[in-house]
Amino acid sequence: QVQLVESGGGLVQAGGSLRLSCAASGTMFGVNTMAWYRQVPGNQREWVASITSGGSTYYADSVKGRFTVSRGNAKNTGYLQMNSLKPEDTGVYYCTARITTNTYWGQGTQVTVSS
Repeated sequence: QVQLVESGGGLVQAGGSLRLSCAASGTMFGVNTMAWYRQVPGNQREWVASITSGGSTYYADSVKGRFTVSRGNAKNTGYLQMNSLKPEDTGVYYCTARITTNTYWGQGTQVTVSS
């Protein structure tokens, strides 16, 4: 059974940084695309960034230049480095992993940016 576990969320002041981690386990296959989403209560889930198995990266306009998505050296791990955080970046951040034809979601990690 595939499991995704995120970590690294927390409370930070505006202008600060956080690094989120994501690790997929329970599969013999590699992760194709790993993506990050975020959700604020009452709002729709918003796509933040993606990285393909080949290393191509894509970002939402709202985070471009501030966030960096990367793959880890360990198999099936990834990171979201978040710099220059703003209060509007507050939300629950979810990691997703596409493995073969399925997409799996983590349980989410809370990021709170205070002004």
